[in-house]
Amino acid sequence: MTRIAIVGVAGRMGRTLVNAVQQDDGATLAGGVVEPGSSLAGADVGELAGLGKLGVAAAESLEAIVDDFDVLIDFTAPRVTLANLAFCADHGKRIVIGTTGLDEAQIAELDGYGDKLPMVFAPNMSVGVNLTLKLLETAARALGDEGYDIEVIEAHHRHKVDSPSGTALKMGEVVAESLGRNLKEHGVFERVGQCGPRDPKEIGFATVRAGDIVGEHTVMFATEGERIEITHKASSRMTFAKGAVRAARWVAGQDNGRYAMQDVLGL
Repeated sequence: MTRIAIVGVAGRMGRTLVNAVQQDDGATLAGGVVEPGSSLAGADVGELAGLGKLGVAAAESLEAIVDDFDVLIDFTAPRVTLANLAFCADHGKRIVIGTTGLDEAQIAELDGYGDKLPMVFAPNMSVGVNLTLKLLETAARALGDEGYDIEVIEAHHRHKVDSPSGTALKMGEVVAESLGRNLKEHGVFERVGQCGPRDPKEIGFATVRAGDIVGEHTVMFATEGERIEITHKASSRMTFAKGAVRAARWVAGQDNGRYAMQDVLGL
């Protein structure tokens, strides 16, 4: 039985993760962490998630629960995640990271822990999204250099702070790598004013932020006469939460290294 702790347990994703752990026969909820000084410190994590009492009190630090858990799940913010990663490395723990919005320097810092602990780092823990990434590899190789324009369109709720989403960027990276292109060179993230005709090798990105959209991603391959769209739509955060718990159970048995969700799924 994998003992899981959740950081940011009072947030939307944190509460969903509590539910996902409770639904998983191979995992047990060992702890939850809220921000230091939070009025929710000491509250029963089950009650925060709408499940009733589970006998697990929300702590204000990982230090307070260090002996209770095997794997930490973190869907917070880049700086918080990196601090939690360092803690897990120092204390022999494993970690599953679903945080997005890390910049290049932060990703490099994260990579530096690859030989210190087992971690799963993925911009999207959904099984469906990771299957979609494999489909995109196939589509890009078949279509991308045959006159097809490639566009990535993503939509999320009004509270999301990073743009484009980590999943959209990953989709763009998969397509670019499949075509031997560099996304930094060919990615187009803004079109305003007289921007001129489209470069055939562009990979364009468009972002929508509205309402309570959980997550929608479409990659479009368009040419004269036809358009192919590969789309994934999430209707509940539970799909990400269940994937994260699955990753936590998997990483509990792995050697040190940085793993992706496709490793977890064997894709």
